[in-house]
Amino acid sequence: MTPDAPLTGRLLVATPALGDPNFDRTVVLILEHADEGAVGLVLNRPSDTEVREPLPEWDDLTADPSVIFVGGPVEQKAVIGLARRGATDVEERWRPLVGGVGIVDLGRGPDDLLPAVEDLRLFAGYAGWGAGQLEGEIEAGAWWVVDALPEDACSRQPERLWTTVLRRQRPRLAMYADYPVDPSVN
Repeated sequence: MTPDAPLTGRLLVATPALGDPNFDRTVVLILEHADEGAVGLVLNRPSDTEVREPLPEWDDLTADPSVIFVGGPVEQKAVIGLARRGATDVEERWRPLVGGVGIVDLGRGPDDLLPAVEDLRLFAGYAGWGAGQLEGEIEAGAWWVVDALPEDACSRQPERLWTTVLRRQRPRLAMYADYPVDPSVN
């Protein structure tokens, strides 16, 4: 990756050197990357809150596990939806990111999205970086930038996503998939 390459639709995988508990072993899908900064969603932080509790109207569309995910430390009352394109055209209700996965317009309501989307995942909050901040973190070795696969956004095993994404990388990165949570007990 060149320093000025846009990261939209790519994954950030937290390195062991990151040192921020908000992002320990996280996988972040970049939703937007521009000169002004970047916005992404942490894909592997499911909460204990089932979707049917705060947002019952969306429960039937959500991917398993049907819980709200913690998308990041910024604006945790805001909800962002990611979904896989379904059986019909979704251009007005969906913005593509990677493969058949994109951002869903939650303002339209669930009935307006069927059968246009499937495997919806809801995120409370997001991760955000100011101008040049993310690029500086990448240069400092806090993040690995890798290609996303469509199934990453709605992984059925989100707690294993960090390991899964690393295992499919070239050998130098793949070896980190087995990196212990606490290296002092290794």
